[in-house]
Amino acid sequence: MKLVYEKDYGVKEFINKNKDIFKEKLLSEAVNVRSKIEEILLIGNIDLLNNANKLTVYIVEEREEELISFAKQEGVVWATHALTLSFKLEWVHAIRRTIWDFFFHYNNFTNQSQEVKEFFNLEKKINDQIDTFLNTFIVSYSDYKDKLIRRQKEMVEDLSVPIIPITPTVCILPLIGSIDSFRTQIIEEKVLIEIGRLRIQTLIMDLSGIAKMEANVIDNLMKIIDGTSMMGCKTTITGLRPEIVREVINLGLSFDKNVETKGTLQQALKDYLIID
Repeated sequence: MKLVYEKDYGVKEFINKNKDIFKEKLLSEAVNVRSKIEEILLIGNIDLLNNANKLTVYIVEEREEELISFAKQEGVVWATHALTLSFKLEWVHAIRRTIWDFFFHYNNFTNQSQEVKEFFNLEKKINDQIDTFLNTFIVSYSDYKDKLIRRQKEMVEDLSVPIIPITPTVCILPLIGSIDSFRTQIIEEKVLIEIGRLRIQTLIMDLSGIAKMEANVIDNLMKIIDGTSMMGCKTTITGLRPEIVREVINLGLSFDKNVETKGTLQQALKDYLIID
């Protein structure tokens, strides 16, 4: 397949008239991405070839504002679908090499003998725009990725510390699964914030879903209970298992006199709700 050129062609028209050759050259430059084009299209509805054409136009025509906007949009899309960043970098560098290859052929067709200064000015314009795209894309990708991580972390924390209101002043905190020092920090922060926000007067902490606690976790839990008391909230502990009670005794610890303990959550609820 031969390149098509007529004397009135500009660079953009030259690339557009030879778009099939441009595509093949681009694909040959992006060896790893080539096999992933269909997969990326299915995952994120991202048409890499069409986007390459769009980016090339922005670069050739020096449409910097649109290039930056496009880079930000691409960054969000790639972060949303957790697409591999290395593929994007390889793809953009392949676009860079393909554009320069077409500039070389265009220069041959036009018989332009560029001065060194003109060449370096052109090199700076083209590469600066591609670098601007890459930098903007990476910042956009990283920022959106960080937002996703924060949202996921908040979601995990909410699931890890599910404070459930049962009356305007009474809430239940059912703790399930293993508890380590990191989780007790989350529990402490969430409990104290929610006591202040919801004006909780009684917190029923159900531990029936916890089979074992390390000594440092028990100590941290005691401090959380003390903190709720400082905020004017009464704590009722339910569902303590024998293994945990023995550990508390062995550590020489005891609950504050204002803390109530009940065998089951149902027993505690009878004090606050009408249960048959």
